[in-house]
Amino acid sequence: MFDIIWDSLPKLLTGSITTIQLTFISVSIGLCIAVPLALMRVHKNPVLRCPVYGFIFYFRGTPLLVQIFLIYYGSGQFQALFDQIGLWQLFREAWFCAILSLTLNTAAYTAEILRGAIQSVPFGEIEAARACGMSGSLLYRRIILPKAFRIAWPAYTNEVVFLLQATSLVSIITIMDITGAARVIASRSFAFYELYLTAALLYLVLVYGVLYVFRRIEYRITGYLLDPSLRA
Repeated sequence: MFDIIWDSLPKLLTGSITTIQLTFISVSIGLCIAVPLALMRVHKNPVLRCPVYGFIFYFRGTPLLVQIFLIYYGSGQFQALFDQIGLWQLFREAWFCAILSLTLNTAAYTAEILRGAIQSVPFGEIEAARACGMSGSLLYRRIILPKAFRIAWPAYTNEVVFLLQATSLVSIITIMDITGAARVIASRSFAFYELYLTAALLYLVLVYGVLYVFRRIEYRITGYLLDPSLRA
């Protein structure tokens, strides 16, 4: 039992690096997309609000695995079109399709989290900022978005954890992450229990690593609320 785990550990650790890369890239790009989407989602203009609602409705309402299949396998039906605009070299790669699927999925969930957080910002703080002469982008940059991020951080932490776990689905399109490496080795050695148990432990380490980092960030942005000397 331990021999097969020890011999397989290098490949599983390499898969762990792939999992971390997928998570980091998807979360980073997804957050950059989610912020403007959330702002459009709370906009009064239906021309801006409705398309974003449709985007969020689709990606939150369909399974991630189906989204991966549609992007990876479905894009082949539009090869001629992608060739004309120079994108087929990207869509033919499983890595790009995995990143695109994970990014769009987490962008939809994060945008909805931020939308709720923006609408939860106390109206009194907004009125106070307007009384000080803030409006428009300055109001969002100085008051609304910082407060919204503090409100949304616990829910966003969960979203990042869910995305890290969801990266296991990309192994179905030949990405050699932790699950992909475990599946290939197990199919050759038939040591399914040992290898998938090791993979589960690696995911557990990564998840609690993410939780530790995000809790440190949460303390940095909300620590003043926990300091007894600063309480009223």
